[in-house]
Amino acid sequence: MEQLNKFAPFLLMFVVIYFFMIRPQQKKVKQEKAFEGALKVGDRIVTKSGLHGKIAELAETTVVIETMSGKLKMERSSISMEMSAVIAKK
Repeated sequence: MEQLNKFAPFLLMFVVIYFFMIRPQQKKVKQEKAFEGALKVGDRIVTKSGLHGKIAELAETTVVIETMSGKLKMERSSISMEMSAVIAKK
């Protein structure tokens, strides 16, 4: 019983860290993967660096977007889920 009392604060601290830090991060990563998988040609997107464009081509890990200055090839992971959702509502 005394050993349990010694480890209870550490156990409680781990549970708190898990529910407030680890679990939300895992949930966000899962949402971003689903977003990347749902992209399709013609979607208007915003990259994490702030570039606006429209998807012209899709590959497994890359995407070609059309911007006002031409076409750019970049990684799918560089597309911002939050900013693209805002632009899609307009």
